[in-house]
Amino acid sequence: QLQLVESGGDLVQPGGSLRLSCAASGFTLDVYSIGWFRQAPGKEHERVSCIANSIGTTNYTDYADSVKGRFAISRDSAKNTVYLQMNGLKPEDTAVYYCAAEISNYCSDWESMDYWGKGTLVTVSS
Repeated sequence: QLQLVESGGDLVQPGGSLRLSCAASGFTLDVYSIGWFRQAPGKEHERVSCIANSIGTTNYTDYADSVKGRFAISRDSAKNTVYLQMNGLKPEDTAVYYCAAEISNYCSDWESMDYWGKGTLVTVSS
């Protein structure tokens, strides 16, 4: 069975850091582009970051303007896992964070991804 499982969400104070993990089972993440999305209460899914599949010659990544310079996405092929390192967390980063996979060399919007995890909650509060 194809599954994506997120972990690492927690309650953290403003300015703190967290590392989220997205582990795959049943398929190899390397051939998929992986996006991290988040959904705050009452809002739609927002794409936070994307890392292209490993088939191409460059390990393309992109970030939402709101997280540039604070978040970093990376891939560990040996562990079949993609990470989202989040530093300098702000209260407005509070959301459920999801990873999603797409069999292409880019990340589409939330509805167009091929597989989705169930999410992990990040709460930034003092």
